[in-house]
Amino acid sequence: MDELTDVAVAKLIAEEAGLLLMDMRNTFGVPSDAAAVTELRDLGDQRSHEHIVARFSQLRPSDDVLSEEAVDDPKRLDAERVWIVDPLDGTREFGQGREDFAVHIVLWTKDKSAPTGGRLTAGVVELPAQKMTRTSADIAPVFTELPTDRPLRIVASRTRPPAVLHAAVDILSARLAEQGFTAGVEVIDVGSVGAKVNVILSGRAEAYVHDTGFWEWDVAAPLSVAHAYGLAARHINGEPIAFNKAHPYVTDLVVGHPGIASALQSAMAEAGR
Repeated sequence: MDELTDVAVAKLIAEEAGLLLMDMRNTFGVPSDAAAVTELRDLGDQRSHEHIVARFSQLRPSDDVLSEEAVDDPKRLDAERVWIVDPLDGTREFGQGREDFAVHIVLWTKDKSAPTGGRLTAGVVELPAQKMTRTSADIAPVFTELPTDRPLRIVASRTRPPAVLHAAVDILSARLAEQGFTAGVEVIDVGSVGAKVNVILSGRAEAYVHDTGFWEWDVAAPLSVAHAYGLAARHINGEPIAFNKAHPYVTDLVVGHPGIASALQSAMAEAGR
């Protein structure tokens, strides 16, 4: 295993965790009540975390790990390499038997030349129920074409969409109409951040926006993959997103086709965000 690249290690571990989660859900069966759903979600989080940490201790024992399910160790702040892990992103969807949950793994590497002091590499978003793995090493197209036969689609959280999103969509739709695009803009909802980004990569949506905050492990791996595929991925104000911070929190982000991401940022600002 020593000869495996970082992205190969991340992919291997993420795929193993994904199989573990699917086996667990299939064995558990359809939860009969809210307590059973909670039990399944909690077990999925914990067992996936335990597997991932154990595998990193075997394959990359010198690296630090920042995981949603572990007590944060501040020594990671001085580390050269930190794996940022969400063992189960989209626990709600996992417990409901849906497909839009994911395993996130990405390597943050210290780099003083980078605008934020570090770079995300070796990113993996594993979508086990969809039998799909996206990585930052994929041979990926640069997205330039936009749909002409349907509305542009903006992905947002089901439970915490931006308060100004619908106003921003109206502004964006009007601006696009001035440019000859008359199909409009619509909002759709998807679970895990990794699943949201995958919807864009699969050509079923054009952008994703969120402004009520989440943790680094929710977004680090999906953003690494998004960048590799040629998408814009940054704060709504256009600034790059920093990772491996003392308080590992990301306030907001927009991901999408470069032109639409910029137009969406502008519309969000005009709508009052």
